Amino acid sequence: MLSLEEEKLKENSSPNTSVKKRAPTWSNLWLKNTKPLKPVVFTMQLQQSLSTPNSKLSNKDKTLISNFSKVDRTLLLSDDILLRILSKLPLSQRNANSLVCKRWLNLQGRLVRSLRVLNWDFLESGRLILRFPNLTNVDLINASLVSPRNSGILLSHKLLSVHVDSWVTRFYEHNMLLPVEMIDKGLANLASGCPNLRRLVVIGASELGLLSVAEECLTLQELELHKCSDNLLRGIAACENLQILKLVGNLDGFYSSLVSDIGLTILAQGCKRLVKLELNSCEGSFDGIKAIGQCCQMLEELTFVDHRMDGGWLAALSYCENLKTLRFVSCRRIDPSPGPDEYLGYCAALERLHLQKCQLRDKKSVRALFRVCEAVREVMFQDCWGLDNDIFSFASVFRRVRFLSLEGCSLLTTEGLEYVILSWTGLENLSVMSCKNIKDVEVSPALSTLFSTLKELKWRPDTKSLLASSLMETGMGRKGVNIHVDKGKFFLGLPLVGFSRGCLGAIDVSIMLNILLISKTLIRM
Repeated sequence: MLSLEEEKLKENSSPNTSVKKRAPTWSNLWLKNTKPLKPVVFTMQLQQSLSTPNSKLSNKDKTLISNFSKVDRTLLLSDDILLRILSKLPLSQRNANSLVCKRWLNLQGRLVRSLRVLNWDFLESGRLILRFPNLTNVDLINASLVSPRNSGILLSHKLLSVHVDSWVTRFYEHNMLLPVEMIDKGLANLASGCPNLRRLVVIGASELGLLSVAEECLTLQELELHKCSDNLLRGIAACENLQILKLVGNLDGFYSSLVSDIGLTILAQGCKRLVKLELNSCEGSFDGIKAIGQCCQMLEELTFVDHRMDGGWLAALSYCENLKTLRFVSCRRIDPSPGPDEYLGYCAALERLHLQKCQLRDKKSVRALFRVCEAVREVMFQDCWGLDNDIFSFASVFRRVRFLSLEGCSLLTTEGLEYVILSWTGLENLSVMSCKNIKDVEVSPALSTLFSTLKELKWRPDTKSLLASSLMETGMGRKGVNIHVDKGKFFLGLPLVGFSRGCLGAIDVSIMLNILLISKTLIRM
Protein backbone atom coordinates (compact mmCIF):
# COMPACT_ATOMS: atom_id res chain seq x y z
CA MET A 1 0.00 0.00 0.00
CA LEU A 2 1.19 3.48 -0.77
CA SER A 3 1.78 5.90 1.97
CA LEU A 4 -0.10 9.18 2.27
CA GLU A 5 2.94 11.15 1.08
CA GLU A 6 3.32 9.02 -2.07
CA GLU A 7 -0.41 9.44 -2.89
CA LYS A 8 -0.11 13.23 -2.60
CA LEU A 9 2.95 13.24 -4.87
CA LYS A 10 1.07 11.11 -7.38
CA GLU A 11 -1.92 13.45 -7.40
CA ASN A 12 0.30 16.50 -7.90
CA SER A 13 2.17 14.86 -10.77
CA SER A 14 -0.99 13.73 -12.62
CA PRO A 15 -1.72 15.61 -15.88
CA ASN A 16 -5.41 16.13 -14.96
CA THR A 17 -4.56 18.28 -11.99
CA SER A 18 -6.46 21.60 -12.23
CA VAL A 19 -4.22 24.62 -12.60
CA LYS A 20 -5.02 27.67 -10.53
CA LYS A 21 -6.47 30.44 -12.68
CA ARG A 22 -4.83 33.81 -12.50
CA ALA A 23 -6.94 36.84 -11.73
CA PRO A 24 -7.77 38.68 -14.96
CA THR A 25 -5.80 41.83 -15.54
CA TRP A 26 -7.35 45.18 -16.46
CA SER A 27 -5.92 44.92 -19.97
CA ASN A 28 -7.65 41.57 -20.55
CA LEU A 29 -10.96 42.88 -19.29
CA TRP A 30 -10.65 45.97 -21.47
CA LEU A 31 -9.86 44.01 -24.62
CA LYS A 32 -12.51 41.34 -24.09
CA ASN A 33 -15.38 43.75 -23.34
CA THR A 34 -15.19 45.86 -26.48
CA LYS A 35 -18.90 46.05 -27.22
CA PRO A 36 -19.39 49.54 -25.71
CA LEU A 37 -16.39 50.78 -27.73
CA LYS A 38 -17.75 49.74 -31.12
CA PRO A 39 -19.90 52.88 -31.67
CA VAL A 40 -16.96 55.09 -30.69
CA VAL A 41 -14.50 53.28 -32.98
CA PHE A 42 -17.00 53.32 -35.83
CA THR A 43 -17.55 57.05 -35.43
CA MET A 44 -13.84 57.78 -35.40
CA GLN A 45 -13.25 55.71 -38.54
CA LEU A 46 -16.20 57.31 -40.32
CA GLN A 47 -15.08 60.86 -39.50
CA GLN A 48 -11.57 60.10 -40.67
CA SER A 49 -12.84 58.61 -43.91
CA LEU A 50 -15.14 61.55 -44.64
CA SER A 51 -12.33 64.07 -44.06
CA THR A 52 -9.94 62.26 -46.42
CA PRO A 53 -10.00 63.13 -50.16
CA ASN A 54 -11.49 60.49 -52.44
CA SER A 55 -8.21 59.90 -54.25
CA LYS A 56 -6.48 58.88 -51.03
CA LEU A 57 -9.22 56.64 -49.68
CA SER A 58 -8.43 52.99 -49.24
CA ASN A 59 -10.74 50.20 -50.27
CA LYS A 60 -11.66 49.67 -46.61
CA ASP A 61 -12.68 53.33 -46.22
CA LYS A 62 -14.73 53.24 -49.41
CA THR A 63 -16.55 50.16 -48.18
CA LEU A 64 -17.19 51.86 -44.85
CA ILE A 65 -18.74 54.90 -46.51
CA SER A 66 -20.86 52.84 -48.91
CA ASN A 67 -22.25 50.75 -46.07
CA PHE A 68 -23.03 53.78 -43.91
CA SER A 69 -26.67 53.85 -45.04
CA LYS A 70 -27.13 50.27 -43.86
CA VAL A 71 -25.77 50.90 -40.36
CA ASP A 72 -28.00 51.69 -37.37
CA ARG A 73 -27.19 55.33 -36.90
CA THR A 74 -28.74 55.42 -33.42
CA LEU A 75 -25.66 53.55 -32.28
CA LEU A 76 -23.80 56.82 -32.66
CA LEU A 77 -26.01 58.35 -29.94
CA SER A 78 -25.35 57.82 -26.29
CA ASP A 79 -28.05 56.49 -23.98
CA ASP A 80 -28.58 59.90 -22.40
CA ILE A 81 -29.18 61.63 -25.73
CA LEU A 82 -31.46 58.87 -26.96
CA LEU A 83 -33.43 58.99 -23.72
CA ARG A 84 -33.99 62.71 -24.19
CA ILE A 85 -35.26 62.11 -27.71
CA LEU A 86 -37.61 59.29 -26.69
CA SER A 87 -38.95 61.31 -23.77
CA LYS A 88 -40.17 64.01 -26.19
CA LEU A 89 -42.41 61.58 -28.03
CA PRO A 90 -46.11 61.30 -27.08
CA LEU A 91 -47.13 58.47 -24.78
CA SER A 92 -49.08 56.75 -27.55
CA GLN A 93 -45.86 56.07 -29.49
CA ARG A 94 -43.60 54.97 -26.67
CA ASN A 95 -44.88 51.41 -26.45
CA ALA A 96 -44.24 50.87 -30.15
CA ASN A 97 -40.69 52.18 -29.81
CA SER A 98 -39.86 49.44 -27.34
CA LEU A 99 -40.24 46.86 -30.16
CA VAL A 100 -37.37 48.25 -32.24
CA CYS A 101 -34.52 46.49 -30.46
CA LYS A 102 -33.34 45.40 -27.04
CA ARG A 103 -31.56 48.65 -26.43
CA TRP A 104 -34.69 50.67 -27.11
CA LEU A 105 -36.65 48.26 -24.95
CA ASN A 106 -34.36 48.92 -21.99
CA LEU A 107 -34.34 52.68 -22.58
CA GLN A 108 -38.11 52.76 -22.87
CA GLY A 109 -38.38 50.94 -19.55
CA ARG A 110 -36.30 53.65 -17.92
CA LEU A 111 -38.84 56.26 -19.04
CA VAL A 112 -41.84 54.52 -17.47
CA ARG A 113 -42.91 56.12 -14.20
CA SER A 114 -46.39 54.69 -13.61
CA LEU A 115 -47.37 51.02 -13.83
CA ARG A 116 -50.29 48.76 -12.95
CA VAL A 117 -48.96 45.28 -12.21
CA LEU A 118 -51.13 42.37 -13.38
CA ASN A 119 -48.90 39.40 -12.53
CA TRP A 120 -47.39 38.97 -9.07
CA ASP A 121 -44.62 36.65 -10.36
CA PHE A 122 -43.35 39.54 -12.46
CA LEU A 123 -42.71 41.46 -9.23
CA GLU A 124 -41.52 38.62 -7.04
CA SER A 125 -38.98 37.34 -9.59
CA GLY A 126 -37.28 40.73 -9.84
CA ARG A 127 -38.07 41.21 -13.54
CA LEU A 128 -40.20 44.25 -12.73
CA ILE A 129 -37.25 46.13 -11.24
CA LEU A 130 -34.94 45.21 -14.15
CA ARG A 131 -37.51 46.21 -16.75
CA PHE A 132 -38.73 49.42 -15.07
CA PRO A 133 -36.05 50.72 -12.66
CA ASN A 134 -37.40 54.29 -12.31
CA LEU A 135 -40.98 53.66 -11.20
CA THR A 136 -42.66 56.24 -8.99
CA ASN A 137 -46.31 55.09 -9.16
CA VAL A 138 -47.22 51.39 -8.74
CA ASP A 139 -50.66 49.76 -8.45
CA LEU A 140 -50.62 46.18 -7.09
CA ILE A 141 -54.36 45.58 -6.72
CA ASN A 142 -54.94 43.37 -9.77
CA ALA A 143 -51.77 41.37 -9.20
CA SER A 144 -52.81 40.57 -5.61
CA LEU A 145 -56.12 38.99 -6.64
CA VAL A 146 -56.36 35.27 -7.34
CA SER A 147 -58.65 34.77 -10.33
CA PRO A 148 -58.87 32.30 -13.25
CA ARG A 149 -57.23 33.65 -16.38
CA ASN A 150 -59.51 31.83 -18.82
CA SER A 151 -62.76 33.03 -17.28
CA GLY A 152 -65.07 35.15 -19.39
CA ILE A 153 -66.97 36.57 -16.39
CA LEU A 154 -65.64 39.85 -15.01
CA LEU A 155 -67.04 41.10 -11.72
CA SER A 156 -66.46 44.84 -11.47
CA HIS A 157 -66.69 47.27 -8.61
CA LYS A 158 -65.85 50.94 -8.58
CA LEU A 159 -62.64 50.09 -6.70
CA LEU A 160 -61.56 46.78 -8.27
CA SER A 161 -62.41 44.10 -10.84
CA VAL A 162 -61.87 40.34 -10.72
CA HIS A 163 -62.50 37.37 -13.05
CA VAL A 164 -64.68 34.63 -11.56
CA ASP A 165 -65.85 31.16 -12.51
CA SER A 166 -69.47 30.46 -13.33
CA TRP A 167 -69.86 28.12 -10.36
CA VAL A 168 -68.74 30.64 -7.72
CA THR A 169 -71.62 31.64 -5.43
CA ARG A 170 -69.72 33.48 -2.70
CA PHE A 171 -66.34 35.10 -2.24
CA TYR A 172 -63.92 34.20 0.49
CA GLU A 173 -61.06 36.50 1.38
CA HIS A 174 -58.50 33.74 1.87
CA ASN A 175 -59.25 32.35 -1.61
CA MET A 176 -59.48 35.64 -3.45
CA LEU A 177 -56.27 37.29 -2.16
CA LEU A 178 -52.68 36.13 -2.20
CA PRO A 179 -51.15 35.05 1.13
CA VAL A 180 -49.97 37.90 3.33
CA GLU A 181 -46.41 36.55 3.41
CA MET A 182 -46.19 36.62 -0.38
CA ILE A 183 -47.49 40.19 -0.56
CA ASP A 184 -45.03 41.36 2.11
CA LYS A 185 -42.15 39.74 0.23
CA GLY A 186 -43.16 41.46 -2.98
CA LEU A 187 -43.39 44.81 -1.20
CA ALA A 188 -39.88 44.33 0.17
CA ASN A 189 -38.54 43.64 -3.34
CA LEU A 190 -40.35 46.64 -4.73
CA ALA A 191 -39.11 48.96 -1.97
CA SER A 192 -35.48 47.90 -2.39
CA GLY A 193 -35.59 48.25 -6.18
CA CYS A 194 -37.62 51.48 -6.40
CA PRO A 195 -36.45 53.75 -3.56
CA ASN A 196 -37.92 56.81 -5.32
CA LEU A 197 -41.47 55.47 -5.12
CA ARG A 198 -44.02 58.25 -4.58
CA ARG A 199 -47.40 56.51 -4.91
CA LEU A 200 -48.40 52.96 -4.00
CA VAL A 201 -51.71 51.08 -4.16
CA VAL A 202 -51.78 47.77 -2.28
CA ILE A 203 -54.25 45.27 -0.80
CA GLY A 204 -53.87 42.50 1.75
CA ALA A 205 -50.51 43.56 3.17
CA SER A 206 -49.40 43.47 6.81
CA GLU A 207 -47.62 46.02 8.94
CA LEU A 208 -44.26 44.33 8.23
CA GLY A 209 -44.64 44.82 4.49
CA LEU A 210 -45.54 48.49 4.92
CA LEU A 211 -42.63 49.00 7.31
CA SER A 212 -40.22 47.79 4.64
CA VAL A 213 -41.73 50.32 2.23
CA ALA A 214 -41.51 53.10 4.81
CA GLU A 215 -37.85 52.38 5.54
CA GLU A 216 -36.70 52.20 1.91
CA CYS A 217 -39.01 54.68 0.15
CA LEU A 218 -38.42 57.89 2.04
CA THR A 219 -40.07 59.98 -0.68
CA LEU A 220 -43.41 58.11 -0.55
CA GLN A 221 -46.14 60.75 -0.60
CA GLU A 222 -49.35 58.96 -1.61
CA LEU A 223 -50.65 55.63 -0.32
CA GLU A 224 -53.87 53.73 -0.99
CA LEU A 225 -54.59 50.78 1.30
CA HIS A 226 -57.37 48.27 0.66
CA LYS A 227 -58.56 45.84 3.30
CA CYS A 228 -57.11 48.16 5.90
CA SER A 229 -57.21 47.44 9.64
CA ASP A 230 -55.95 48.94 12.89
CA ASN A 231 -52.87 46.69 12.95
CA LEU A 232 -51.97 47.62 9.40
CA LEU A 233 -51.94 51.31 10.29
CA ARG A 234 -48.98 50.70 12.58
CA GLY A 235 -46.86 50.18 9.49
CA ILE A 236 -47.67 53.49 7.81
CA ALA A 237 -46.96 55.41 11.00
CA ALA A 238 -43.30 55.33 9.90
CA CYS A 239 -44.11 57.15 6.63
CA GLU A 240 -43.18 60.59 7.86
CA ASN A 241 -43.47 62.30 4.47
CA LEU A 242 -46.87 60.84 3.59
CA GLN A 243 -49.25 63.55 2.34
CA ILE A 244 -52.15 61.74 0.63
CA LEU A 245 -53.77 58.68 2.19
CA LYS A 246 -56.80 56.60 1.22
CA LEU A 247 -58.06 53.86 3.54
CA VAL A 248 -60.61 51.27 2.39
CA GLY A 249 -61.82 49.14 5.27
CA ASN A 250 -64.76 47.21 3.86
CA LEU A 251 -65.93 46.36 0.36
CA ASP A 252 -69.28 44.60 0.27
CA GLY A 253 -69.07 41.26 -1.51
CA PHE A 254 -65.26 41.19 -1.67
CA TYR A 255 -63.64 41.66 1.74
CA SER A 256 -64.26 43.14 5.17
CA SER A 257 -61.94 44.75 7.67
CA LEU A 258 -62.13 47.14 10.60
CA VAL A 259 -60.69 50.61 11.10
CA SER A 260 -61.68 52.09 14.46
CA ASP A 261 -60.57 54.95 16.70
CA ILE A 262 -57.45 52.96 17.63
CA GLY A 263 -56.23 52.90 14.05
CA LEU A 264 -57.17 56.54 13.43
CA THR A 265 -55.22 57.60 16.51
CA ILE A 266 -52.14 55.62 15.41
CA LEU A 267 -52.47 57.20 11.99
CA ALA A 268 -52.75 60.70 13.41
CA GLN A 269 -49.68 60.36 15.62
CA GLY A 270 -47.50 58.91 12.85
CA CYS A 271 -48.51 60.81 9.69
CA LYS A 272 -48.54 64.41 10.83
CA ARG A 273 -47.91 65.84 7.37
CA LEU A 274 -51.14 64.60 5.81
CA VAL A 275 -52.80 67.01 3.42
CA LYS A 276 -55.54 64.77 1.99
CA LEU A 277 -57.29 61.92 3.78
CA GLU A 278 -60.08 59.64 2.53
CA LEU A 279 -61.85 57.21 4.84
CA ASN A 280 -63.80 54.62 2.87
CA SER A 281 -66.12 52.31 4.85
CA CYS A 282 -64.26 53.05 8.07
CA GLU A 283 -65.65 53.06 11.58
CA GLY A 284 -64.80 55.47 14.35
CA SER A 285 -66.21 58.17 16.55
CA PHE A 286 -65.51 61.59 18.01
CA ASP A 287 -62.15 60.56 19.50
CA GLY A 288 -60.65 59.32 16.24
CA ILE A 289 -61.58 62.40 14.21
CA LYS A 290 -60.45 64.65 17.05
CA ALA A 291 -57.02 62.99 17.12
CA ILE A 292 -56.66 63.54 13.37
CA GLY A 293 -57.61 67.18 13.71
CA GLN A 294 -55.20 67.84 16.57
CA CYS A 295 -52.18 65.96 15.15
CA CYS A 296 -52.56 66.47 11.38
CA GLN A 297 -52.56 70.23 11.41
CA MET A 298 -51.73 70.44 7.69
CA LEU A 299 -54.87 68.51 6.69
CA GLU A 300 -56.77 70.46 4.02
CA GLU A 301 -59.07 67.87 2.42
CA LEU A 302 -61.14 65.22 4.20
CA THR A 303 -63.42 62.74 2.40
CA PHE A 304 -65.88 60.25 3.90
CA VAL A 305 -67.13 57.44 1.64
CA ASP A 306 -69.91 55.23 3.02
CA HIS A 307 -68.70 55.87 6.55
CA ARG A 308 -69.86 53.93 9.63
CA MET A 309 -69.11 56.56 12.27
CA ASP A 310 -70.83 56.54 15.64
CA GLY A 311 -73.16 59.31 16.68
CA GLY A 312 -71.63 62.58 17.81
CA TRP A 313 -68.53 62.48 15.59
CA LEU A 314 -69.55 65.58 13.64
CA ALA A 315 -68.49 67.92 16.46
CA ALA A 316 -64.88 66.71 16.08
CA LEU A 317 -64.57 68.45 12.71
CA SER A 318 -64.07 71.74 14.50
CA TYR A 319 -60.62 70.51 15.58
CA CYS A 320 -59.53 70.47 11.92
CA GLU A 321 -58.53 74.11 11.95
CA ASN A 322 -57.00 74.23 8.44
CA LEU A 323 -59.58 72.05 6.70
CA LYS A 324 -60.63 73.60 3.38
CA THR A 325 -62.55 70.83 1.58
CA LEU A 326 -65.06 68.40 3.10
CA ARG A 327 -66.62 65.66 0.95
CA PHE A 328 -69.30 63.05 1.60
CA VAL A 329 -69.73 60.32 -1.02
CA SER A 330 -72.33 57.52 -0.93
CA CYS A 331 -73.05 58.05 2.76
CA ARG A 332 -76.26 56.52 4.05
CA ARG A 333 -76.22 58.85 7.01
CA ILE A 334 -74.29 61.87 8.22
CA ASP A 335 -74.54 61.80 12.02
CA PRO A 336 -77.52 60.14 13.75
CA SER A 337 -76.87 61.95 17.06
CA PRO A 338 -75.05 65.24 16.44
CA GLY A 339 -75.77 66.65 19.90
CA PRO A 340 -76.63 70.24 20.95
CA ASP A 341 -75.65 73.15 18.72
CA GLU A 342 -73.42 74.74 21.36
CA TYR A 343 -71.10 71.70 21.26
CA LEU A 344 -70.84 71.46 17.49
CA GLY A 345 -68.44 74.28 16.75
CA TYR A 346 -67.56 75.09 13.15
CA CYS A 347 -64.68 74.93 10.68
CA ALA A 348 -63.55 78.50 10.22
CA ALA A 349 -61.22 77.81 7.26
CA LEU A 350 -63.64 75.56 5.34
CA GLU A 351 -64.22 76.68 1.75
CA ARG A 352 -65.85 73.72 -0.06
CA LEU A 353 -68.63 71.29 0.89
CA HIS A 354 -69.42 68.52 -1.59
CA LEU A 355 -72.15 65.90 -1.14
CA GLN A 356 -72.46 63.17 -3.77
CA LYS A 357 -75.02 60.34 -3.76
CA CYS A 358 -75.81 60.81 -0.06
CA GLN A 359 -79.05 60.29 1.82
CA LEU A 360 -80.15 63.59 3.37
CA ARG A 361 -83.48 62.59 4.86
CA ASP A 362 -82.45 63.17 8.48
CA LYS A 363 -83.16 66.83 9.19
CA LYS A 364 -81.26 66.88 12.48
CA SER A 365 -78.01 65.59 10.99
CA VAL A 366 -78.18 67.81 7.90
CA ARG A 367 -78.87 70.87 10.01
CA ALA A 368 -75.89 70.05 12.24
CA LEU A 369 -73.64 69.52 9.22
CA PHE A 370 -74.58 72.88 7.73
CA ARG A 371 -73.88 74.62 11.02
CA VAL A 372 -70.43 73.10 11.22
CA CYS A 373 -69.80 74.20 7.62
CA GLU A 374 -71.37 77.65 7.81
CA ALA A 375 -68.18 79.34 6.52
CA VAL A 376 -68.15 77.55 3.14
CA ARG A 377 -67.85 79.43 -0.14
CA GLU A 378 -68.60 76.55 -2.51
CA VAL A 379 -71.49 74.09 -2.10
CA MET A 380 -72.25 71.16 -4.38
CA PHE A 381 -75.13 68.65 -4.26
CA GLN A 382 -75.04 65.78 -6.75
CA ASP A 383 -77.65 63.00 -6.89
CA CYS A 384 -78.55 63.32 -3.21
CA TRP A 385 -81.69 61.56 -1.99
CA GLY A 386 -84.07 63.43 0.27
CA LEU A 387 -82.94 66.96 -0.61
CA ASP A 388 -86.31 68.68 -0.61
CA ASN A 389 -87.27 72.27 0.19
CA ASP A 390 -87.23 71.72 3.97
CA ILE A 391 -83.78 70.14 3.96
CA PHE A 392 -82.35 72.71 1.57
CA SER A 393 -83.72 75.57 3.68
CA PHE A 394 -81.08 74.77 6.31
CA ALA A 395 -78.48 75.96 3.78
CA SER A 396 -79.57 79.54 4.45
CA VAL A 397 -77.13 79.47 7.36
CA PHE A 398 -74.37 79.82 4.77
CA ARG A 399 -73.55 83.50 4.42
CA ARG A 400 -70.39 83.43 2.29
CA VAL A 401 -71.42 81.18 -0.59
CA ARG A 402 -69.98 82.17 -3.97
CA PHE A 403 -70.71 78.99 -5.94
CA LEU A 404 -73.70 76.62 -5.87
CA SER A 405 -74.10 73.48 -7.96
CA LEU A 406 -77.25 71.35 -7.99
CA GLU A 407 -77.39 68.20 -10.09
CA GLY A 408 -79.92 65.38 -9.97
CA CYS A 409 -81.88 66.90 -7.03
CA SER A 410 -85.37 65.90 -8.17
CA LEU A 411 -87.26 66.86 -4.99
CA LEU A 412 -86.10 70.47 -4.86
CA THR A 413 -88.49 73.02 -6.40
CA THR A 414 -88.04 76.53 -7.74
CA GLU A 415 -89.57 77.98 -4.59
CA GLY A 416 -87.10 76.17 -2.33
CA LEU A 417 -84.18 77.25 -4.48
CA GLU A 418 -85.30 80.87 -4.52
CA TYR A 419 -85.81 80.99 -0.75
CA VAL A 420 -82.19 80.10 -0.10
CA ILE A 421 -80.17 81.77 -2.85
CA LEU A 422 -81.91 85.13 -2.45
CA SER A 423 -80.49 85.24 1.08
CA TRP A 424 -76.95 84.78 -0.27
CA THR A 425 -75.82 88.26 -1.17
CA GLY A 426 -72.43 87.15 -2.47
CA LEU A 427 -73.52 84.42 -4.90
CA GLU A 428 -71.55 84.63 -8.16
CA ASN A 429 -71.84 81.24 -9.88
CA LEU A 430 -74.93 79.03 -10.16
CA SER A 431 -75.32 75.66 -11.85
CA VAL A 432 -78.68 73.84 -11.93
CA MET A 433 -78.69 70.60 -13.91
CA SER A 434 -81.25 67.76 -14.14
CA CYS A 435 -83.57 69.01 -11.37
CA LYS A 436 -86.95 68.19 -12.86
CA ASN A 437 -89.09 70.04 -10.28
CA ILE A 438 -87.35 73.36 -10.95
CA LYS A 439 -89.37 74.98 -13.74
CA ASP A 440 -88.73 77.99 -15.95
CA VAL A 441 -92.32 79.16 -15.62
CA GLU A 442 -91.92 79.42 -11.85
CA VAL A 443 -88.94 81.80 -11.93
CA SER A 444 -89.95 85.03 -10.19
CA PRO A 445 -88.80 88.55 -11.16
CA ALA A 446 -86.49 88.64 -8.13
CA LEU A 447 -84.84 85.41 -9.19
CA SER A 448 -84.45 86.53 -12.79
CA THR A 449 -82.84 89.74 -11.55
CA LEU A 450 -80.41 87.66 -9.53
CA PHE A 451 -79.50 85.73 -12.68
CA SER A 452 -78.43 88.95 -14.37
CA THR A 453 -75.90 89.69 -11.63
CA LEU A 454 -74.17 86.31 -11.75
CA LYS A 455 -70.73 85.89 -13.28
CA GLU A 456 -71.57 82.39 -14.49
CA LEU A 457 -74.90 80.65 -14.98
CA LYS A 458 -75.54 77.08 -16.08
CA TRP A 459 -79.28 76.48 -16.19
CA ARG A 460 -80.67 73.22 -17.48
CA PRO A 461 -83.04 71.83 -14.86
CA ASP A 462 -84.68 69.61 -17.49
CA THR A 463 -84.49 68.92 -21.21
CA LYS A 464 -87.36 71.31 -21.91
CA SER A 465 -85.75 74.32 -20.28
CA LEU A 466 -85.67 77.45 -22.44
CA LEU A 467 -83.40 79.56 -20.28
CA ALA A 468 -79.60 79.58 -20.46
CA SER A 469 -78.20 76.09 -20.73
CA SER A 470 -74.53 76.94 -20.44
CA LEU A 471 -72.11 79.81 -20.36
CA MET A 472 -70.92 80.69 -23.84
CA GLU A 473 -67.77 82.61 -24.57
CA THR A 474 -68.72 83.98 -27.94
CA GLY A 475 -71.80 84.04 -30.12
CA MET A 476 -75.42 83.33 -29.27
CA GLY A 477 -77.03 79.98 -28.82
CA ARG A 478 -79.54 78.54 -31.15
CA LYS A 479 -82.15 78.10 -28.48
CA GLY A 480 -82.99 79.85 -25.23
CA VAL A 481 -81.18 82.69 -23.49
CA ASN A 482 -77.39 82.69 -23.39
CA ILE A 483 -75.50 84.81 -20.90
CA HIS A 484 -72.09 86.06 -21.93
CA VAL A 485 -69.48 87.35 -19.52
CA ASP A 486 -67.44 90.37 -20.55
CA LYS A 487 -65.61 92.16 -17.71
CA GLY A 488 -68.48 91.68 -15.32
CA LYS A 489 -71.24 92.78 -17.72
CA PHE A 490 -73.85 90.51 -19.23
CA PHE A 491 -75.38 90.56 -22.67
CA LEU A 492 -78.51 88.55 -23.15
CA GLY A 493 -79.48 87.39 -26.60
CA LEU A 494 -83.08 86.48 -27.30
CA PRO A 495 -83.18 84.47 -30.53
CA LEU A 496 -86.59 84.06 -32.07
CA VAL A 497 -86.03 80.32 -32.33
CA GLY A 498 -86.08 80.06 -28.55
CA PHE A 499 -89.33 81.93 -28.17
CA SER A 500 -91.58 80.76 -30.91
CA ARG A 501 -95.34 81.00 -30.84
CA GLY A 502 -95.64 77.59 -29.30
CA CYS A 503 -93.36 78.60 -26.43
CA LEU A 504 -94.80 82.01 -25.57
CA GLY A 505 -97.80 80.55 -23.87
CA ALA A 506 -95.67 78.40 -21.58
CA ILE A 507 -93.34 81.20 -20.47
CA ASP A 508 -94.33 83.55 -17.71
CA VAL A 509 -94.81 87.09 -18.98
CA SER A 510 -92.95 88.45 -15.97
CA ILE A 511 -89.85 86.54 -17.02
CA MET A 512 -90.01 88.02 -20.49
CA LEU A 513 -90.44 91.57 -19.17
CA ASN A 514 -87.58 91.25 -16.73
CA ILE A 515 -85.25 89.84 -19.36
CA LEU A 516 -86.16 92.60 -21.80
CA LEU A 517 -85.65 95.34 -19.20
CA ILE A 518 -82.28 93.93 -18.17
CA SER A 519 -81.13 93.58 -21.77
CA LYS A 520 -82.11 97.19 -22.61
CA THR A 521 -80.28 98.50 -19.54
CA LEU A 522 -77.13 96.60 -20.37
CA ILE A 523 -77.20 97.69 -24.01
CA ARG A 524 -77.23 101.31 -22.90
CA MET A 525 -74.19 100.64 -20.72
